[in-house]
Amino acid sequence: MLDIKKTMEEGKLTVTLEGRLDTTTARELEESIKPELAEAHSVIFDAAKLQYISSAGLRVLLATQKTVNGRGEMVIRNVTNEVREIFEVTGFTEILTLE
Repeated sequence: MLDIKKTMEEGKLTVTLEGRLDTTTARELEESIKPELAEAHSVIFDAAKLQYISSAGLRVLLATQKTVNGRGEMVIRNVTNEVREIFEVTGFTEILTLE
């Protein structure tokens, strides 16, 4: 289960994630943010309540970053220790910006 909350303000899309971003929910996130990505110059993911992320979730984040590159930035904030460990093991700390 993944709860997705979005706000768009002056081209800045903030996405708050709560729950598990896995094979079941990754598509839901992708479809949910797709309309706003066309006009967003920056994307902030708030991962304070994200409990788990799978490779499918990592793929969505990477695709989002590729979409935003060249016109803005993407940041993942408030990453829990458990989720940060997954980013580190997969090497995504070298690819994505974590705060």
